[in-house]
Amino acid sequence: MTQLRLRSVLLACSLLFAASAHAEKATIAAAADLKFAMDEIVSSFKKANPADEVQVIYGSSGKFNTQIQQGAPYDLYFSADIAFPRQLAKAGLAASGVRPYAVGRIVLWSASMDASKMTLASLVDPAIARVAIANPMHAPYGKRAEEALRASGLWEKVQPKLVYGENIAQTAQYVQTGNAQVGIVALALALNPELAGKGGYALIPDKLHEPLEQGFIITKRAERNAAARRFADYMNSKPARAVMTRYGFVLPGEVAGK
Repeated sequence: MTQLRLRSVLLACSLLFAASAHAEKATIAAAADLKFAMDEIVSSFKKANPADEVQVIYGSSGKFNTQIQQGAPYDLYFSADIAFPRQLAKAGLAASGVRPYAVGRIVLWSASMDASKMTLASLVDPAIARVAIANPMHAPYGKRAEEALRASGLWEKVQPKLVYGENIAQTAQYVQTGNAQVGIVALALALNPELAGKGGYALIPDKLHEPLEQGFIITKRAERNAAARRFADYMNSKPARAVMTRYGFVLPGEVAGK
């Protein structure tokens, strides 16, 4: 082998080693309302960072909060309630500050009825037998749904009709499959193409509930995970912000509509 060829082989090997050393994996625990927006953001991130591997697990913000306290192997935690990551940061379980990433909105949505003409008072109609909301015990969207119903003086009347999803994605699924006629779901899910063409939605006035301020952290276990930090920074990029806006999220510094 000539000296020049040997140098070329050694250079190629060193570049391959550097690339493999640079590649890292980040596992994200994300609130279920982020399902469609986050899938698009991750796809875009991977195109910009092909060496990084990103896995997203969707579920209930409250349950993820408990799991992280118990040592679950998540590198980033995107919560639908910023109070949960703040709690983890206070407990020393974060490797970053708590970063607000969006304010969510709740809507009435149906796959079989024209929800665009509904208000919360419509849920009292005897023709509506089942109404789906996320479990208020651990799902922020469910908690806000309960707050809105109570503020409207409708909780006691609607409560016997309620069916509870473990998270907001399962709640939307109940409505989509006919297990509930109407649901109080995340605007981000109602805007997803799979659901947007069915029944329509009506925005619930945000004055009826506490803000759905959402935030994320890099967890303590990911303190030296460069991929996690790259993804955290990517969330503030123009492509990521454009996706979040398209799914109805109000971004930090923006003003929500009524």
